[in-house]
Amino acid sequence: MEVVVILSGIAIAVLIAWVGITALRAASGPGPRETPAIEDVEELEVFLVCGECGTEFRVTRLGELQIPRHCGEPMEVVHRPADTT
Repeated sequence: MEVVVILSGIAIAVLIAWVGITALRAASGPGPRETPAIEDVEELEVFLVCGECGTEFRVTRLGELQIPRHCGEPMEVVHRPADTT
């Protein structure tokens, strides 16, 4: 009888540990994100333009693109033809 009690206690402890580890993994979220490779786009003539005031930022490198806000509104991505001079 003692062996059954000991084995059932060990089984319950393993089950509780497994449920706890599974819950912690689920609560911790996904692992670290891969950082995108930085790409040189200077020759493409890409600009971020504010639709309200006309402020322009030239994009020279792209990683993970996050459109900034200017004057409270998201800026627009504008592609212009490269100067051939």
